[in-house]
Amino acid sequence: MPRLVGLVVLLALTLIKYSDPAPLERFRLWLFDHYVTAKPREAGQSPVVVVDVDENSIARIGQWPWSRAVLADLVERAGAAGAAAIGFDIVFPEPDRLSPPRLAETLAGLAPEMRRGLKGEKDTDALFAAAIARHRVVLGRSGLPQANPAKGDDPHLPLAMIGGDSTGLLPAYPGMLRNLPVLEGAAAGAGMFSILSEPDGLIRRVPLAFHVEGKVVPALAIELLRVATGGDALAIKRDSAGVMGVIVGGTMIPTERDGRFWVYYRTDIARNYVAAVDLLEGRLAEGALKDKLVLVGSSAIGLQDIRATPVNAATPGVEVHAPLLETILADRQLTRPHLALGIEVLAGLALGLLMILLVPRLGTLPVLALGILMAVATWQAGWMLFARYRLLIDTVYPLLAGFSVFLTLAFLNYWREERQRHEIRAAFQHYLAPALVEKLADHPSLLRLGGETRDLTVLFSDMRDFTPVAESMKGDPQALTALMNRLLTPLSDAITQEGGTIDKYMGDAVMAFWNAPLDVPDHAAHAARAALAMRRRLRDLNAARQREAEEQGVPAPASLDIGIGINTGRCVVGNMGSDFRFDYSALGDAVNLASRLEGLTAQYGEPILIGEATAEALAGRFALKEIGAVQVKGKAETVRVFALLDDLERSSI
Repeated sequence: MPRLVGLVVLLALTLIKYSDPAPLERFRLWLFDHYVTAKPREAGQSPVVVVDVDENSIARIGQWPWSRAVLADLVERAGAAGAAAIGFDIVFPEPDRLSPPRLAETLAGLAPEMRRGLKGEKDTDALFAAAIARHRVVLGRSGLPQANPAKGDDPHLPLAMIGGDSTGLLPAYPGMLRNLPVLEGAAAGAGMFSILSEPDGLIRRVPLAFHVEGKVVPALAIELLRVATGGDALAIKRDSAGVMGVIVGGTMIPTERDGRFWVYYRTDIARNYVAAVDLLEGRLAEGALKDKLVLVGSSAIGLQDIRATPVNAATPGVEVHAPLLETILADRQLTRPHLALGIEVLAGLALGLLMILLVPRLGTLPVLALGILMAVATWQAGWMLFARYRLLIDTVYPLLAGFSVFLTLAFLNYWREERQRHEIRAAFQHYLAPALVEKLADHPSLLRLGGETRDLTVLFSDMRDFTPVAESMKGDPQALTALMNRLLTPLSDAITQEGGTIDKYMGDAVMAFWNAPLDVPDHAAHAARAALAMRRRLRDLNAARQREAEEQGVPAPASLDIGIGINTGRCVVGNMGSDFRFDYSALGDAVNLASRLEGLTAQYGEPILIGEATAEALAGRFALKEIGAVQVKGKAETVRVFALLDDLERSSI
């Protein structure tokens, strides 16, 4: 049964894994973040330089947005410094408000001569477009949550499809925010700089292509690579599982099924930055931009282009594109294989099945120790795959699957033990004292052969004149059984309420003892109180039977009577019997004497007889009467015998 339940849990976890709910995804992403932060990409000569519109540059040049004339100068200087290509992590959808012809139209109160002079100046958007046209410049675009009615024609290269249409797999936007047509027409390329964050807001993966307005548009970094390498085509390759990668210049860059690329971050990002004002004022070192991919972006807080990555809680948005390009050019891609899901599911099945196989055989603690070792091995295997081959394999799910199955089996084992305890309680509660029942329930191992020597007080009770009663009911054995049950039930209750252990029933006789299996202080007194209570309950039973006969109009039944013998002494007590059946019982001379004392009650006309050791333990507290020295059958020596009285007369020993 536990194995079947464990198998059901394992299959359910497998189905959950395929549906990939948000909690599982968060665990997986947390693991991959741990990998990246523990082993970030190695520092080295970067092929990317970020021209940063930082706080200092804004303070020197003026508030953003700058005049397009300033940006034209920036492009000219970057091109002259030998930049391989220039990409803008900025979009220019509106005309320059600082262009002289536009100022002539918008500024009120200008003198006619000044207005004519401004109109005669060159439009700064045209200056910017001319600078863009003279160099290899890629403009940025942004996705829109709604369609853009002014989308117009796209002068740039579409992405070709290899292996089938991939548009339905890529991240999609209803619309796209473009640059001014004069700028787009002059640029060597245009790409999307939109970034999709994970559910927790971190940027780990960047789409290399988007589905926008019915066509596929490359990401800014991909278009920048194409332009820098002089390529004239881009393509997306796919297979039956999804997108395999984006092809640039004959080289395929592997991606996830939806075209997203894992960015392998490094921590020393400051050295890739140059301030825009330093470039504009000619303070860059010789060769700082030579053959570099130049990204123009902003780290200024006021421009609100701040993102969170696994290695930095607040980083400029352009810093996502820079490590993306570095990762691609250094061939240090993080890869999550298309078979990763199958590998993770198989690993989870293997760990879960191992738990199902071993837990019922070895027990919880040994399997827990083995499970910890396997968890460490699984964790290390995932880490080695990342550290050596940059493979992203989720080891959290296999560990979760194995641990869940282990917890299920452990719970079922616990539940089974609780059920066993319940069954033990149900089986023994009518025969043993409640304390013994609880002890056996908590420690089932006590149910084995063996014994110990203890001081016990033993009680025997037997019904007097049982044979005539049995003969009178020989035609109705069921009535005799009911009568015996009605007699033995109150007698047994009197014993157990005083902490006694009922050893056995022998027809109409009862054997019980005190001080085993648990210690019972003053056990002789408990046995005496139980015997007196048994006599009182017998009187109550006889009175009840008398009333019932009167109500039914039948002859009154003969009164029932019992004899009780009690003795205290050393006994061997424990589970005794055979390997097939055993009882918790007591043996010894003290037991035999208690039985003989019960047999003497009818001879001496006393309902309760006790031995000398018991009488010494009760002296001064119970009403006793010495019977005298008696020769008991089976014993060579005489023993002193006492009667335990129902009244409160003091004894004289």
